[in-house]
Amino acid sequence: MKFFIGCAVWSYKGWIGDFYPKGSRNSDFLNLYSRRFQAVEGNTTFYAVPNAETVVKWARETPEYFRFCLKLPRDISHNGRLKAYILKALEFAEQMRPLGTRLAPLFLQLPPNYSPRLIDDLALFLESWQQTKLPLAVEVRHNDWFLKAESSQLNQLLEDLGIGRVLLDSRPIYTGDNDPQLESERRKPKLPLQFTVTSKFSLIRFISHPKLEMNQQFMGEWVKQIQDWLQQDKEIYFFVHCPVEEYSPRNARYFYRILKENGISVPALPWDEITPEPNQLSLWE
Repeated sequence: MKFFIGCAVWSYKGWIGDFYPKGSRNSDFLNLYSRRFQAVEGNTTFYAVPNAETVVKWARETPEYFRFCLKLPRDISHNGRLKAYILKALEFAEQMRPLGTRLAPLFLQLPPNYSPRLIDDLALFLESWQQTKLPLAVEVRHNDWFLKAESSQLNQLLEDLGIGRVLLDSRPIYTGDNDPQLESERRKPKLPLQFTVTSKFSLIRFISHPKLEMNQQFMGEWVKQIQDWLQQDKEIYFFVHCPVEEYSPRNARYFYRILKENGISVPALPWDEITPEPNQLSLWE
């Protein structure tokens, strides 16, 4: 498998009755989720590090094809310079290792105040990460990282170390009118999108609009990029967010359908084996 699709979380009660069967319990969510999508972004580890028993349980409850792309804790990424938290990051990597083959690229999300002036600090952190021999991707949010020279320098650093660059596509939520449903997401940095791959994999975070039609133009662009990268034998992790969390699974499934309709060779979506693929584009509406 070279293509994995999913959402940012698995534990969301609002999915009961549509994505999850009625009567589902919190303890059922991961098992149910992993039999509908192939991967999860795993925002949970950004806020709290699970204990060893929980990590083993995650592996036990999910099928072999499933992948976790876990975010490094904010105590590591959002406390200034990374140098002071290298040992903590290495410990986190070891704590996640029991996931075995289910452990996909982890990712480091840097805050908006972490600028290219700190590239030496970032380089030291990434060089130290090599000890883990685990794949890693980096998401930058300071606008200066997207300037030509700074972006080139960052990409070269990542390529040299085999580190991925997280691609955040928030364009859909900045399209259209001032929908109050989008207010919380629009507080996040509005950053340029650069279709760049710096390693053997790409990790994409697609912030989708609640209205399906507002996503189509941007999804069409991703179809071409994914086709090109799969032909280059890249591994693709595509995570669909939505400011209205109820719609995240629907939007992810919608994008998967577009890929299939365009003849892109992607693995079967487990969800479709449970419930037939809808004929209508506006799923659940």
